[in-house]
Amino acid sequence: DMAEPIQQLTRNNNPQERQTIPFTLIQRKEKLGDLLYEKRQYGKAKWACIKMKEKQYEQSICLGFMKLMRYICEQNSSGLYLGITIPIVTIVHTNESQSEMTQSVTVAYYLPEMLQDEPPHPFDSDIIIEEWPSTIVYSRSFRGITNEDSIMREINLLAEILESPELCLQDTFIIAGYTNPAAANRHNEIWFLQRP
Repeated sequence: DMAEPIQQLTRNNNPQERQTIPFTLIQRKEKLGDLLYEKRQYGKAKWACIKMKEKQYEQSICLGFMKLMRYICEQNSSGLYLGITIPIVTIVHTNESQSEMTQSVTVAYYLPEMLQDEPPHPFDSDIIIEEWPSTIVYSRSFRGITNEDSIMREINLLAEILESPELCLQDTFIIAGYTNPAAANRHNEIWFLQRP
């Protein structure tokens, strides 16, 4: 019963079936025509979140994603297919020296606009509906698989590019995934969160 939603998520030729999380673009930083990063503001919103703590990051996001897909696909109090929003995000944490990731991650799904006021309740007690405050993020795009090594590399890259990385949280980052976690050449972003 997971085949149809996963096909919808991977069908790149039908982007209108997927609602992109709304944001306001504050600034684009380019160098020689290449986009280095974007500064964006995301509004206050409700997300369905699940905490995972598998041995490997890839296992955590795949299992968390499958649980969220079941919620999206009718295992909720409305009994309806809720629709895909992108990106699906994963909150990761590092140690203080930013040399390695901790095992605990949170996989989160942005509830579509029409469900923001009254989100359907998940049947899975591991899924929690949270309201996240309005946040400014610094976002940098990257492709390929996401694992501990690639994420730490992207964190270090963005930290080098930003003029003032100290304005951002130093131990909490977001990986935003625009394609199915099982896809090889995934479109991802690393987000730094500006301190409130």
